[in-house]
Amino acid sequence: MKRGRLPLTALRSFEAAGRLQSFTAAAEELFVSQAAISRQVRELEALIGQPLFDRLHRAVALTDEGERLLAVLTAGFDSFDAALTRIGRLVSSSSLTISSEPTFAALWLVPQLAAFRGLHPDVDVTVESDPRLVEFRTSEAELAIRHSDVVNRWPRTQSVRLAGVEMTPMIAPSLMATGPAIEEPPDLLAYSLLHEESRRVWGRWFALSATDSRDPDRGPVFADGALVMQAVLRGHGVGLCDRQFAAEEIAAGSLVAPFDLALPHGAYYLVARDFSKLSPGARIFADWIQTQFEGR
Repeated sequence: MKRGRLPLTALRSFEAAGRLQSFTAAAEELFVSQAAISRQVRELEALIGQPLFDRLHRAVALTDEGERLLAVLTAGFDSFDAALTRIGRLVSSSSLTISSEPTFAALWLVPQLAAFRGLHPDVDVTVESDPRLVEFRTSEAELAIRHSDVVNRWPRTQSVRLAGVEMTPMIAPSLMATGPAIEEPPDLLAYSLLHEESRRVWGRWFALSATDSRDPDRGPVFADGALVMQAVLRGHGVGLCDRQFAAEEIAAGSLVAPFDLALPHGAYYLVARDFSKLSPGARIFADWIQTQFEGR
């Protein structure tokens, strides 16, 4: 087929749908309707005379032909993206966008940015707070910071472990002074328990402490750890917080950790498409943040 007749819109729609294994997710990524994605894919299938997807109930799966075409297209689009990104960075190599988990962004990254800027004032950093892993395409973040309980590698990316997470109960001194005494782990059940995303982590901590927690399914649930810490600081209850994120508040007397027992809860990772191809600003930041977490 001549280049001038390549169905580029249909190929882009198919590549997104195949890569994401979802017409809905592809529509969200490309800012079009799901019907538009479906129509483009069907037109491409009609053009080549082969089905590219098996339409299942509430799902789609690539055919063998679809798998082969996807591999070529994804590699090609990635090459286009890399070339455009390199050209853009020649114009502005001092700008850097970082996509960070909300908890990490609020409790560590933002407080530490002043120190980074003091060392590297020529690198302008933009922080995007988002729990989803970016695709590292043009106009997106060049580096990401992600948390995972078990995963340390994501598809088509490279990752470096920054620090493990250890969750331990935290309480405001004012609440502790006016509430029931806390001498043993079961005493925490007299307080409102504050949860991050789900109530499962408290159950794991109580199991670690050999406490019959009676399934701690009460108390408010917050979207991320930064919100939990804000609620704890205001005396709303007891929350599980990461030791390293609460270190300054503990030292200042704003938070109390009544027990040394900490629950291992995954780790934070620095993620990039390819660390060997980072822009100068991203390379500086990647080296700096890894230095901050050495030995943790």
